[in-house]
Amino acid sequence: MVRILGNELLNQQKIYIALTCIYGIGIPTSKKMLIKLNIDSNLKVSDLTELNISALRDSLEKENLKLEGDLKRVISLNIKRLIDINCFRGRRHLKGLPVRGQRTRTNNRTSRRQSLFIRKK
Repeated sequence: MVRILGNELLNQQKIYIALTCIYGIGIPTSKKMLIKLNIDSNLKVSDLTELNISALRDSLEKENLKLEGDLKRVISLNIKRLIDINCFRGRRHLKGLPVRGQRTRTNNRTSRRQSLFIRKK
């Protein structure tokens, strides 16, 4: 197994799929990164050489991408800001209800159930 940024990439997966295990990297970002490094995206993780692995690690550290803990911190600060200014989206986050306009009358049974427990306390 290959370990990058504290995440273990599974050997049997293709490298462009395995990179999505890192929080903040999706399929388009992983494909762009692999094209930039001249690594075949259809290679399995077990077929990577040490040079490829070190190039991946270096490029992830050098690029200005927010990954893992930094990205999670930014997202939580944004949600906290919405709650602090008491806007509609912040109140929906606080109650545990859907934020982006989804209907709640028939769907989102779980979130409605959780919001009932929050209100009773």
